[in-house]
Amino acid sequence: MDRTPVRVIAEAAGVSPALVIHHFGSKDELRVACDRHVAALIRQQKSDSMQAGASLDPMMSLRTYRDGPPLLAYLARTLIDGSPHVSELLEELVSDAVAYMAEGEESGLLRPSDDPRGRAAVLLLWSMGALVLHEHASRLLGVDLLGDPEQLLGYLVPALEVMGQGVMTPDTYARLSTAMRPDPTDRATTPGADIPQEA
Repeated sequence: MDRTPVRVIAEAAGVSPALVIHHFGSKDELRVACDRHVAALIRQQKSDSMQAGASLDPMMSLRTYRDGPPLLAYLARTLIDGSPHVSELLEELVSDAVAYMAEGEESGLLRPSDDPRGRAAVLLLWSMGALVLHEHASRLLGVDLLGDPEQLLGYLVPALEVMGQGVMTPDTYARLSTAMRPDPTDRATTPGADIPQEA
């Protein structure tokens, strides 16, 4: 973003640099508008998928991404450019994920979560991390995460196994989740335990 002058942006859009500044105020505000637009597109696409429930056609969803703007390429560059707005974008994406994953629970596509925001944040970190490491995904899996979405099956099929079948056995999950759950009698791990209580 920093290395791209407004003049180049304006030429690509077929407008004058003055019109870009008049409409957005600055290149930084244009960046914020682009972030919001990308977040809105992702929110709509994910929401449509979640509402589809059992009738979800995964290949149709991939074609929707293919025929739209290059969202994944935009995100891959945005995440590493050091912009102070990345935090705002990620917060919006997590909040959106909480909402559309709730729709997925209602449609029977997803299991309910004890920690919807935590789940959404972890999944976002995993997916955004994959975009940042897209060159290694190409080397390890033979897929271009920023290319044609219909060619992503080398990534999506293993990801589907992880999401749908899990990695741990049910017994292992039960044991580890119990071990990591805070003991309510342990004041050191109880939220607000260090706050003095009134008599």
